[in-house]
Amino acid sequence: MTQVVIVYHSGYGHTAEQAKAVARGAAKVAGVTVHLFTADEAQQQWELLKSADAIIFGSPTYMGSVSAPFKAFMDASSKAWAARDWKDKIAAGFTNSASQSGDKLASLIQLAVFAAQHGMIWVGLDLMPGNNHSQGSVHDLNRLGGFLGALAQSNADQGPEHGPIASDLATAEYLGERVAGKAVQFKPD
Repeated sequence: MTQVVIVYHSGYGHTAEQAKAVARGAAKVAGVTVHLFTADEAQQQWELLKSADAIIFGSPTYMGSVSAPFKAFMDASSKAWAARDWKDKIAAGFTNSASQSGDKLASLIQLAVFAAQHGMIWVGLDLMPGNNHSQGSVHDLNRLGGFLGALAQSNADQGPEHGPIASDLATAEYLGERVAGKAVQFKPD
């Protein structure tokens, strides 16, 4: 079986909904087992992370960066980094913020650099941007126009039962399926 692990932090539940959508997408791929962990839980799963074929990272964007709890996971991975435990694994990322932009790109760049430091192979979205022409709408996949990873937006004054919206969750699901497919494709024999 191909192992896909999703590691995320969610401060208010919105990014957790996005993480669940990524997991649903990854689970669509035949021969894939999906593991979903919070950043705290993942720090007890180093052996599973070492054996994974792909790791997908997710964090809310707070103040133009990943959240402090997710950064703590990143910092705690230094032993895996030194041992090159994640070298050549497939990696990807997703993030959510309250603002349409919210400097989410900065978080995805931070996640991609983190993966590169571990020697991982980053997989972005291959979707054209949605909602960027007169025939587009907020219901389009990739409505926020991200390529480095899946972006989502949730209203700050509403709980996760109100967001991210369906198209952002569908984009996250698409990312999970894409990454799982690449993990199967590039799994060593």
